[in-house]
Amino acid sequence: MPSLYGDDTPEHIKNAKGLHLITQSTPNGQKVQIFLEELALQYPGTEWTTTVINIMTNEQKKDWFLRLDPNGRIPILVDNSVNPPFPSMETSAELLYLVKKYDKDDVFGFKDDLERNECLQWLFFWHGSGAPYQGQVNHFTRAAPEKIPYAITRFRNETLRVYGVLEIRLSGKYTGEEREYLAGKGKGKYSVADIGTWPWVKGWKMSGFSDEDVKGFPHLLKWIDRIAKREAVQKGIGEKYSKDSKDESVTVYIKE
Repeated sequence: MPSLYGDDTPEHIKNAKGLHLITQSTPNGQKVQIFLEELALQYPGTEWTTTVINIMTNEQKKDWFLRLDPNGRIPILVDNSVNPPFPSMETSAELLYLVKKYDKDDVFGFKDDLERNECLQWLFFWHGSGAPYQGQVNHFTRAAPEKIPYAITRFRNETLRVYGVLEIRLSGKYTGEEREYLAGKGKGKYSVADIGTWPWVKGWKMSGFSDEDVKGFPHLLKWIDRIAKREAVQKGIGEKYSKDSKDESVTVYIKE
């Protein structure tokens, strides 16, 4: 079987033990960073190592990375505790892998089949609808060499529409019961559905939306603030995962 690691693989990645996360602290990277921090607080002894790369230098397009994730996108999670090492790409798949293997009590998942499916619905809703739209807003308003009004308007409107879907869910507009979290009975339970959605939505200002744009989503704004207060969330988006954008090297941070 071909090896995931080659001579060009950075030594600290090739020699990593247990879970190893290769990331940058973008919204997608923050999903898995947050969940690992949540697991560490819930299950003392949870350990992993982290490599922070600079995607602006196209480190993720090099062969050593593409052997782990042919799509060339961060984050990539590699479990070296199994033989051969098992790489997991795509953030929703990574969150679900961690729930299955490392969240033995389903603190962030669900044992009930219907609640679990509800969690998957909202996790996939953001993965398939929200993130692509908001990502395109960011691209066409901030990175595109040409400002294309049609593209900007389309993706802004679609992102706001998706925010509106989340607002309907949290407000209980059609159920008569307000919710605190996206999945679970009653007011819901904080889960990977929230973790997979929050890092993008909390950046609405960075995406160019104004207070006026989001004033119609009061329950969504409260949800953003509610999750932001969690200790693991603050760790997962904090300095631990920061990197000087001018530094083109690969840096390893060890979870202690």
